[in-house]
Amino acid sequence: MMNLHSINLDWDFLIERIDRLMDLTEEFLTRKLSDDIEADPQMFRTAVAFRWNHDGQLEALEHPDVVQREQLLGLDDHLERLHRNTHQFVAGLPANNILLWGERGTGKSSAVKSLLPVFAEQGLRMIEVHKEELYHLPAITRLLRSQPYRFILFCDDLSFDENEPGYRELKTLLQGGLEAPPPNMLIYATANRRHLMPERLDNNADSVEIHPEEAVAEKLSLSDRFGITLGFYPVDQPHYLDIVRHLARERELNISDADLSQEALRWALSRGSRSGRVAHQFVDDLTGRLGLAALSRARKADNDQ
Repeated sequence: MMNLHSINLDWDFLIERIDRLMDLTEEFLTRKLSDDIEADPQMFRTAVAFRWNHDGQLEALEHPDVVQREQLLGLDDHLERLHRNTHQFVAGLPANNILLWGERGTGKSSAVKSLLPVFAEQGLRMIEVHKEELYHLPAITRLLRSQPYRFILFCDDLSFDENEPGYRELKTLLQGGLEAPPPNMLIYATANRRHLMPERLDNNADSVEIHPEEAVAEKLSLSDRFGITLGFYPVDQPHYLDIVRHLARERELNISDADLSQEALRWALSRGSRSGRVAHQFVDDLTGRLGLAALSRARKADNDQ
């Protein structure tokens, strides 16, 4: 039997060749996809929200998660900038790609979803593209460029490790490629990381890199290509309770303000955070509990009759 440990392999060269082979495979698949895909303009007349699926096809969403701007409390400044940029875009004026970054559950995705009810009638269409499908961006670009609509590619919870598929395509589409980006398409992305890529301790002066500052610059180069970046931060206790009260009023919940606040704070403590998402989850749970209690009282009253 051959002793593998006795074979002197140039592992760096082998890994480099494997990486190159993977790049060529991705490039081939992307070009093949670009040649095969066509879009029926009718689908954009009958639907406003879409998903690019794992099969490399565009599918309409029959039940999009639509968020009304009035539901997003405490985000007025961010919403104003987001909606103004989108208004410029649908009006055919210059506009920027946007990165919404910050703590989880602070309303980043909901802020993007709030655009559809406002701008869909003006020709805005939104397409959700998962990170794993970003290497399809050349095909998506080809598909949408000739359509008489305005498209936002929505990339939710975006982050990359080094050499991850899709990173290069996204970077090229934002800015930097020889082909001009489609004038009818923007990218709105959400992320927990401000710079979209991990920043490790070895990216400093003690690293083996001869020029470590260049490694850092490479990590910043993707986020720098978004013309607008909006930071979302954890909410304080008064803001959290304001969101809870607003949602409770919308649901017409029969509970005193003191009990509502006490239970909302207890819920946030159990979750270890305060955010709009946590507030929604609490009110959903409370609505369900109060509803079950009402059903129980109704059954008891029927049995007593």
